[in-house]
Amino acid sequence: MTEADEKYWYNLKTGRVERGFESPSVDRAGPFDTEAEAAQAPEVIAARSRAWAEEEAREDAAKGGAATDSASDSGR
Repeated sequence: MTEADEKYWYNLKTGRVERGFESPSVDRAGPFDTEAEAAQAPEVIAARSRAWAEEEAREDAAKGGAATDSASDSGR
């Protein structure tokens, strides 16, 4: 048994906490050291998403609000 097999994962599809690689990687968030940490995965993911969005907004504001993407750069 590897160290990863002993970790806990949150199954995004079922909402269950799993130990080891029970489900496909696309459906898992983790790894977490404890079952309790894995159970908090939705809250952790939401908090990180908010933090990243806020950071991007600050960076865009610092650049003068000019946000670019590949579609606008390609002339579409």
